[in-house]
Amino acid sequence: MLQARMATGSDISREAILGAVRRGLRRGALPADQAAMLDGRLATHPRHLIPARARLSGPERIAMFVKNVEKEFGTVERVEDAASVPAAVVDYLAAQNLEPRFVLAPHPALAALPWADRPMLAFETRRAVPTDVVSVQHAWAGVAETGTLVFPSGPERPTTLNILPETEIAILRASDILGAYEEAWDRLRAERGGAEPSGGFMPRNVMLVTGPSRSADIEQTLELGAHGPRRLHVILIEDDPAARTLLSETADPRPAAAREPIARPGEIANPAD
Repeated sequence: MLQARMATGSDISREAILGAVRRGLRRGALPADQAAMLDGRLATHPRHLIPARARLSGPERIAMFVKNVEKEFGTVERVEDAASVPAAVVDYLAAQNLEPRFVLAPHPALAALPWADRPMLAFETRRAVPTDVVSVQHAWAGVAETGTLVFPSGPERPTTLNILPETEIAILRASDILGAYEEAWDRLRAERGGAEPSGGFMPRNVMLVTGPSRSADIEQTLELGAHGPRRLHVILIEDDPAARTLLSETADPRPAAAREPIARPGEIANPAD
């Protein structure tokens, strides 16, 4: 009975909000044909145009993702398996002259990693606070066409880890790299049982992160870390044997010297780009 009363109260609140919107627009309920059209659109999730560059095989898709992350001032390290992640975190923190200390997302896949093999690491499993310097986050998926990481919010993946620390380390499996954004939304709907009104639900927030935070609003001068992390480092777990390949001539036809990232924080851009 309590659940029924709560549902009824929620429905009343929804109708009150929609009713206020209709009054503001000086419009009543939608005609039946328009309502049916909108319901059909919500149910079928029509797809936008998918660029040909996103229709790639596994190795090429991963190579494009890596190239685009680096193009957007991020860095990537590819490791053979999940057990190699703690060592990769240690190496990256040392290379950046950062303390071996971080806040860890409370995700089961991250909790299962062999952190005890690296006793010098110190971390807390929680959401981030403004004083945190480094976060280690679980990336739900990657999008190859733009080198974007996808972070649906939830208790196991706090959004604060993507915003507050100056350095973010994202752990991503190669098998979770998709070609286009539409594939990510399809997968999210399937995982969550579909979006409303079909009975499922979507997360409160889905963050799409392409490289570290940056802005050129002031005098067209690029500043990293303007609204979030100054560094974004992806540790890519090569869990798909068919996709284990170097950035080959097929995946990236540019000469070897031009395959370096455009620039990393503190470095001069590659003139070949």
